[in-house]
Formats: sequence, structure tokens, C-alpha cells
Amino acid sequence: MESKRTPGPTPETTSLEGFFLIAMPGMQDERFAKSVVYVCAHSANGAMGFVINKPQPMSFPALMAQLDIVSSPDEIRLPEQGRDIMVGVGGPVESGRGFVLHSNDYDSESTVPVDGGICLTPTMDILKAISSGIGPRSAMMVLGYAGWSAGQLESEIAANGWLTCPADFEIVFGTRPESRYAKALGNMGIDPAFLASEAGHA
Repeated sequence: MESKRTPGPTPETTSLEGFFLIAMPGMQDERFAKSVVYVCAHSANGAMGFVINKPQPMSFPALMAQLDIVSSPDEIRLPEQGRDIMVGVGGPVESGRGFVLHSNDYDSESTVPVDGGICLTPTMDILKAISSGIGPRSAMMVLGYAGWSAGQLESEIAANGWLTCPADFEIVFGTRPESRYAKALGNMGIDPAFLASEAGHA
């Protein structure tokens, strides 16, 4: 049966902005083992993205209280799904800095549209909006990011460190974090167990 794998960008369109990077079993960097990274920026100067499938132990309401946006987690006024907003490990760079990936129904001066209805806002205004119940329909917060210098990501992909495919809104916001790796591979027509066994026989 033919794989559903979507081809990556052509030489004419080399940016992976709005794509997933899916870690191969042979990934050398343990920090990215079994990671799905959403790429928010990619050019000849380098790339930036966020791991989307590695939750932090802290809940979103607890983080809001820690940031003094609310005085206690119980005071946060969120839509029902708001309390389930994931706080994730976005990557090893600037791990104390927060970013919010969200649906495009929220906009501010600092909001950056990425692709496929997904936006990025790196400022506190969106957290205040969410805590007041006027934030985006879908959101996840990450602390830190993954960054690559010029040519570094391309080298890692060439060395079979990553698979690439167009990002899927439903995987980012509508799939449980522990299922995102398998779901992203499944969208490419790849069985994670097969991928692992192939790596073992490489």
C-alpha cells in the first residue's frame, strides 16, 4: 500500500515554517527523543520551533498564579477547556521564557501568524486574556524553545535525525500530548513500532 507521506518543501520553497519535525529513533540528542516540534520560523539564518508533546508537571492555572496574573488557581476564569491548557517543555533554549501557541481567533500587537490557523504570541497579554475568559479557542503554553543556527537543521534532517511533514492543527490542539508523536507519524502513513524496529536493524 502506498504511504501517505507528504513530500517536504522543494528547493524553491525550502522553509519548513508551519511543519512538524518528528524525531527519528536514532536522534542523537536525548532532549529531543520522541519529540514532535512545531516549526514557527525557518530561513537561511536558522530555525526556531517548539516541542509540543512534552508536558511540564505544573498546571496552567498554577502557572497563572505563580506569575501573579491571578491570586490563586481557583480564581482563574476559563472556558471549560481552559483548565486543560498544557504547559509544555518547548525546548532547551531560554527555558524560563513562555510562549503561547494558539488558534487564530485571538490577535494582539505581538501575535505572529504562522500557518494553518496557528499563531504565536510571546507576551503576557494573551495570558491575561485567557485568565479573563476572552482568550483564543485553542491554546497551549510552552516554556523555552528549540533553536538551530544557519544550516544546522538541514544537516540534522540530512543525517536522518528528523522526519518532516506539514503540521496538523488537530494534533497540536486536539490530541493528548502522549499521543501526538504516534499521531504525527500516522499522518505520514508510518507505524511507530515499524520505525523503531527498522532503526534497530539499521
